[in-house]
Amino acid sequence: MFNLDVGRPDLLGGGTEQRLAVQLYHSLVDKILPLGDRLEVYPCHGAGSSCGKSIGDRRQSTIGNERIFNPALEERSEEEFVEWILSEMPEPPRHYARLKQVNAKGAPIMGYPPTLPPLTPSEFQQKMQAENTAIVDARSILAFGGGHIPGAINIALRPEFPSWVGWMINPEQSVLVVVESERDVKLVTEQLFRLGYDNLAGYLHDGMTSWQNAGLPLKHLSKWTVQELNQHKDDSNVTVLDVRGDDEYQKGFVPGAKHLFVAHLEEHLDRLDKNQTIATYCSSGYRSSIAASVLQKHGFENAIDIPGAWIAWKTAGLPIQQFQQEQTTASA
Repeated sequence: MFNLDVGRPDLLGGGTEQRLAVQLYHSLVDKILPLGDRLEVYPCHGAGSSCGKSIGDRRQSTIGNERIFNPALEERSEEEFVEWILSEMPEPPRHYARLKQVNAKGAPIMGYPPTLPPLTPSEFQQKMQAENTAIVDARSILAFGGGHIPGAINIALRPEFPSWVGWMINPEQSVLVVVESERDVKLVTEQLFRLGYDNLAGYLHDGMTSWQNAGLPLKHLSKWTVQELNQHKDDSNVTVLDVRGDDEYQKGFVPGAKHLFVAHLEEHLDRLDKNQTIATYCSSGYRSSIAASVLQKHGFENAIDIPGAWIAWKTAGLPIQQFQQEQTTASA
């Protein structure tokens, strides 16, 4: 049981989803709920984790609170619960399948997380030229927009960080890291280590301050408010790109927006025009910054990020287009 959610029974795969969903139902109904409403719950997954449909952000709850507010605990039959839990389930991050195999086989014993070596700007620049190297900029979305190393992917150090590193970074790549401050180095290293990223090349010592003081190239990622996006959304040279998941997009989107889930963006760059201004948005701005940085990396010079994104769009009362499932008729 999580805050506002429960675990998902589809991650093991191999046709086990139905059986595990039934087991989950009985764990909840026969074992957990009878413990009483006053029992405290400390979820081991939080908001941003892909181990549920939509996990809440509370780190402590009670069975009583979850009974009232958790949609998974609405009164249902076993059959109704199984149908509900397996419907509209978001796609699991691609690293889940890899980690499942590693865990089953047994990972090499490392003993403890590695020490990420600090790199001078010149050393960092030299290493980033190596083939099959990824630069993960773990700073905040706004800090990344203000100035970043060309080719860096912005995956901000928030609770979502492990999931999106797993989505966006190939574990075979050599990984270079940029952080907000030295205190973040340990946390980033531990997160990458736990995800099985063993090719950690180092981090930029003294961060972007050292990089800019060395006079090295900087990229900037422009930002639009949702009001500016609304003003430009109908411009012929602007593509509004919704990078949320399918289930989110189908609940409503910015009028005229194209849809490409950020995790599959690099596979479908040919669907976008590099001569267009491409404004990316997600639910809060986290994934849209990832998407815009990916676009920049691949030569889309006019990428724009929308901080606040869908949450800000709805809060501002701006127009929403409803999804309509296209109907196709097969001809004989």
